[in-house]
Amino acid sequence: MQELITIKLKMNKSIAISALFAAVSAQQIGTQKSNSQQALGLSTCTSSGCTKASKAVTMDANWRWLHDKNGYNNCYTGSSWDPKECPDADTCATNCAVDGIPTDEWKNTYGVSGDADTLELGFLTKGSYATNVGSRTFMMNSQTKYEMFKLKNKEFTFTADVSNMPCGINGALYFVEMQEDGGLSEYGNDKAGAQYGTGYCDAQCPQDIKFIDGKANSVGWTPSKTDPNAGAGETGSCCAEMDIWEANNMAEAFTAHPCAIDGQLACTGLKCGEGTDRYNGVCDKDGCDLNPYRAGVKDFYGPGKTVDSTKPLTVVTQFITADGTDTGDLSEIRRIFVQDGKVIQHPMSNISGLDTQHDSIKDDMCDAFKGIMGDTNDFKKKGGLKQMGKAMDNGMVLVMSIWDDHAANMLWLDSTYPTDKTTVGGPRGACPITSGKPSDVERQHPDAGVKFSDIKIGDLNTTYNPSPSPTPPGPTPTPGCPGGNLNSCIGLCPSTPAAAFQACVGVCVTRCSSGEVESFL
Repeated sequence: MQELITIKLKMNKSIAISALFAAVSAQQIGTQKSNSQQALGLSTCTSSGCTKASKAVTMDANWRWLHDKNGYNNCYTGSSWDPKECPDADTCATNCAVDGIPTDEWKNTYGVSGDADTLELGFLTKGSYATNVGSRTFMMNSQTKYEMFKLKNKEFTFTADVSNMPCGINGALYFVEMQEDGGLSEYGNDKAGAQYGTGYCDAQCPQDIKFIDGKANSVGWTPSKTDPNAGAGETGSCCAEMDIWEANNMAEAFTAHPCAIDGQLACTGLKCGEGTDRYNGVCDKDGCDLNPYRAGVKDFYGPGKTVDSTKPLTVVTQFITADGTDTGDLSEIRRIFVQDGKVIQHPMSNISGLDTQHDSIKDDMCDAFKGIMGDTNDFKKKGGLKQMGKAMDNGMVLVMSIWDDHAANMLWLDSTYPTDKTTVGGPRGACPITSGKPSDVERQHPDAGVKFSDIKIGDLNTTYNPSPSPTPPGPTPTPGCPGGNLNSCIGLCPSTPAAAFQACVGVCVTRCSSGEVESFL
């Protein structure tokens, strides 16, 4: 999320409501509907193999029905708060209840379906009472707490199907530094908590979140000029954000967004970094991103390209520390693809004028890219990868979503942005600069959707095990050995820092055959 001018309203879509429904968040618990979660598995991997656990996802409170706690009257309709139920923020939180999502409404109302292996997010769903656009879901560890991921010295892997994701739509998978219980234990007005999807925050400090820290964000609420079901209040919800995957079938990027705070912050004024104060806020809104197209490699990702977006693809993201331990400083974020049994390394950048090309996110890579692209280096100002790593130490929540962009038409991801910047850093994908308008994509591509499956976290080089290519001939592949043999496994290891390389070699030695090890040594 490297946009330079427009503040991105990330997944800030709401249900287009009828008189009976409003897609907003609340802190009391409604009793008009039962509440269910969507099943989804998570595998944890070591050199000994992977173990799968049954998990689930819940829906963000911003998409749920909000009504008076003793009845059916909406507390928020269209883009306005009900003045009777919500004369002020505290009263609103006391009067209004967020309700549950019965099992049938996941698919019929929100377009979300799947099983223990796969989560499918539909783009536009016409239900009995409303038309829903997009969704935002969080992985749960239990009925009342989010799954907390600690990513340093680990790798995170999943399979994505973005074949039905055209220009202007983003199927995103990312981590944010939310509270484990959604704020339930900290804020007295919050009676709902994680099971009802409360507590969202990200590095954009979104101000369209309708309840923040147990209070309604109704003060100074201004309706959106382009989205009839959205608006923004005076308060934003800030926290560190690690974008693993922001993508459609035309472009993809991964981005680190550190914040100069610890945990989640309800911001007002300058700290939110709104408008011209973008770089004065507490979070790095641009982030440090690696998008191969933007980095000058335009034939790598997309339909029929090296990584073919018309077919399912496995995405591996490695979080490497300076000393090769779980407690060391985060020093590198590396991307690997696996498709059709073939390991595909992220390509080196191809930017004229750079002294050194890069194929992963490092602090020096961010400095070089920001410099040659003419971008403000707020990433460095906010603490860079070390600060990003501190958020990972605290644990982060997994978010999976699908959305369109009323602020910048998703051009920052898949087109040229700003639209008049044709020099290095401006082109980010092959989509036309006229593409991505929500009114267009919602009309033309209502059946779009993204699938996420086979989600894993584990030690480096343990979450994927591709079948080796049958040619050219070489040593007999060793089961459980990444790349099929010791030399190939070591070839997958990051060359720097030295400690990380040594740690990776140790994993290869453990997983590959003893005969090969003796020969190699």
